[in-house]
Amino acid sequence: MVAPISGISIDALHSAERSTAQRSRQTEPAAEAAGFGQSISDALSSVAAGDAEVAEAAKAAATGELQSINDYMIAATRAQLTTEITVAVRDRAVSAFTDIMRMQV
Repeated sequence: MVAPISGISIDALHSAERSTAQRSRQTEPAAEAAGFGQSISDALSSVAAGDAEVAEAAKAAATGELQSINDYMIAATRAQLTTEITVAVRDRAVSAFTDIMRMQV
């Protein structure tokens, strides 16, 4: 049985971006910052959950309890993709911060 993919997806990132843009027009800056922080926290929790799922599937594979190797491969690929997306977002944030710090006032 194949479990549905959960975690960070490109569509989820786009919808989060759209909802953040809508909130920025409707809310105070402090409330927007809290919403952005919560979004980042949720995304990192999703990455951690994916890693835990892979570790559990690897343990099941090692003990012979894994029903299907496909489950392990799907979990491993999902964890790899969410980690790659997280690293890309982090790199982009660091780049943006560096650009802001280089700006002359």
